[in-house]
Amino acid sequence: MMSLTLARSVTNPSFAIGAMAVPLVRGYATAARNHKVVVVGGGAAGLSISHQLLRHGNFGKDDIAVVDPAQYNHYQPGWTLVGGGLKTREQLRMPLKDLVDKKLKFYNEGVASLLPEENTVTLENGNRIGYEHLVVVPGISINYGSIKGLPEALADPGSPVSTIYGYDTCAKVFGTIKNLERGNAIFTQPTGVVKCAGAPQKIMWLALDYWKRAGRQVDIKFATGLPTMFGVPKYSAALEELRKQRGVQGLFQHDLVAVDGNKATFAHAGKEVTREFDLLHVVPKMGPHDFVKSSTVANEAGFVDVDQSTTQSTKYKNVWSAGDASSLPTSKTAAAITAQAPVLVGNLLGSLEGKAPALQYDGYTSCPLTTEYGKVMLAEFKYGGVPKETFGLLGIDQAVPRRAFYYMKKDFFPWVYKKFMVKGTWAGPKGYLR
Repeated sequence: MMSLTLARSVTNPSFAIGAMAVPLVRGYATAARNHKVVVVGGGAAGLSISHQLLRHGNFGKDDIAVVDPAQYNHYQPGWTLVGGGLKTREQLRMPLKDLVDKKLKFYNEGVASLLPEENTVTLENGNRIGYEHLVVVPGISINYGSIKGLPEALADPGSPVSTIYGYDTCAKVFGTIKNLERGNAIFTQPTGVVKCAGAPQKIMWLALDYWKRAGRQVDIKFATGLPTMFGVPKYSAALEELRKQRGVQGLFQHDLVAVDGNKATFAHAGKEVTREFDLLHVVPKMGPHDFVKSSTVANEAGFVDVDQSTTQSTKYKNVWSAGDASSLPTSKTAAAITAQAPVLVGNLLGSLEGKAPALQYDGYTSCPLTTEYGKVMLAEFKYGGVPKETFGLLGIDQAVPRRAFYYMKKDFFPWVYKKFMVKGTWAGPKGYLR
């Protein structure tokens, strides 16, 4: 995740047609440094893509640049495990500078603006870097302030309001779960784009299991801005059945708008509804970074506008995107990046040789849903909400929570991320990349 500020994008009128078609690759007279490829973002997507480019392309030292202001790279899917008391947040972060290969040029700076008409990126320190190809993968930002009173509640150590969405906030979650002896617990999910659409209820199922094992009487409500439990019919049906079996009340199409003390206010059916709570787990609104949203690479929603099959920009042939920042119409997960990165890299390398994009991404993504301590429902699907299950060939129904999937979520996925994915050698279900 990058925390970057806004600077207005500058458009060169002589390249106005480029916003609709393809700008010519021009010189870098105004750039302080030039690179064959600039990768904006040093998260899961940025590291996977930059290292895959380095491994499979003909690049020299500093031909590829990575731009990110962060000090640490975080394994964000693990923050659910932190919230459930299974990991510490410190176990899931690594110094970013130690992960970037020495053959890559690392700019530990924020981005002020993208100037695709000029093939340059402006950094927050005022420097400009030029590129032949640009990969925009900075992730998305979390807007805690989108919910009135939320920042204050999260910062208050005595408040029973928490969220797994953030390094600075996830450590508070398990404490609120442990401290609740009885009462009302509400877990929310907003309308709009979020990182891993299953995570809002993963922590709910862990909390439910914790209270059940402790013999505590807690009334649980799942307040979601969506009309169903999950966006994929197969898994939604299984989760709905689980919700009914375990006595969780579903507050569908309830979008949290404010927190005040022990009261949560939701927008529902054109009016506001207020409910009291003894524990509130909140998922804030999320969206594209301002420097992406203000650029001509973005669509109307602010995401990098790319072809959903090739990951190439619909406006600029030398601009690419994947992961959370892209317009790819699939669930925004680390698993999705494992399938997107090889497609983007292969098509970009082909483009450098004058070839049209040949590789295609089918929308694959995955959401390992913790349903209790010891079991996970391994949702895997592609575009259109069509299941694409790795273990289906073995006759295994992945909508059934299993212990083996739990250990994949808890132990294997964090390990493979650290050992292989950030080094550009992991392709998800396809396994190790040479």
